Amino acid sequence: MARMRTVLLVTGAALLAKRAMRRRIDASPLWPLPALEEPVSGRPRSRALRLLVTRRETVAEGVVQLRLEGAHLPSWEPGAHLDLVLPSGLVRQYSLCGDPEDASSYTVATRLIGGEQGGRGGSREVHEQLQEGMEVEVRGPRNRFPLADADAYVFVAGGIGITPILPMLRAVEAAGRTWRLLYGGRSRASMPFLGDVEKLAGTTAGTTAGRLTVVAEDEGGRPDLAAFLTDLAPSTAVHVCGPEGLMEAVAATLPEGAALHLERFTPHTSTQGNGAFEVELRRSGRTVTVAADSTVLTAVRAELPNTAYSCEQGFCGTCQQRVLEGEIDHRDELLDDAERADSMLICVSRAGGDRIVLDM
Repeated sequence: MARMRTVLLVTGAALLAKRAMRRRIDASPLWPLPALEEPVSGRPRSRALRLLVTRRETVAEGVVQLRLEGAHLPSWEPGAHLDLVLPSGLVRQYSLCGDPEDASSYTVATRLIGGEQGGRGGSREVHEQLQEGMEVEVRGPRNRFPLADADAYVFVAGGIGITPILPMLRAVEAAGRTWRLLYGGRSRASMPFLGDVEKLAGTTAGTTAGRLTVVAEDEGGRPDLAAFLTDLAPSTAVHVCGPEGLMEAVAATLPEGAALHLERFTPHTSTQGNGAFEVELRRSGRTVTVAADSTVLTAVRAELPNTAYSCEQGFCGTCQQRVLEGEIDHRDELLDDAERADSMLICVSRAGGDRIVLDM
């Protein structure tokens, strides 16, 4: 009898819960949901870690290097970067430039950007607020600039663009592969890790020979890309990181058939095609208009204020949303081809036509 009473109580509770859920569903503006696959919308791409700043040092004029320590840190490969969540809440991306075999620390370096160079405040916050003994939240590592598998390598780095290139140089040197580097900057004093790359190349400070070409603008002007990029073997991989102008110049100069790999610090967005368009939020049954001078993220958050976002530059992936219908004008630097087939980063990307439908 006692067992029967228990069964009846459990069955009754389940029935009441089911009825309560049905009432909640019927009253919610977000229901009924369409029969869709599980969405990827708004999910952070990696878990956050709290790391300790154990070393801070100036490695060139205007460049600070940070050592961030933790226990059993996720592994990474050359070309990877971290998302740093700064004290103000800003999220910025910095390439890892330390040793991938070190599971107890990450090393990043950042140049102070300000004044005439512009900037959005992240580098200044790193330089002025992050000190030894502080904890900082990081996400990643993630790699959108992996080292290609090739028989020979050519690297072009501009200024702070040497940070993802440095671990690549160490890796290809350890593997016994053929490589050469063109490293440019405003002055030698402003070029971080110059001594490290000279040591790897087997040169001495102040010389330019063999595998390393150093071009300081205050000494010799801009580098001769055409001369440096001549006579590339068909199997050579070309990796470039630096200012947008440098990367565009390399792309324009590169011989036909060479494999080009780029790393950007800022969104490579077009100023064309910024017309207004509509966004249908299928799950919520709402439609918003994105103005020519606004973003999908801004328009969506006016209706759904809890929509996740972070960097607003098309790098971190927090605002990734699934696209159900419509052509996408991708303007991010994160998604791969497979992801771009049915999703977009709504902080920078836009509709390729008059209308797009999101799984929101």
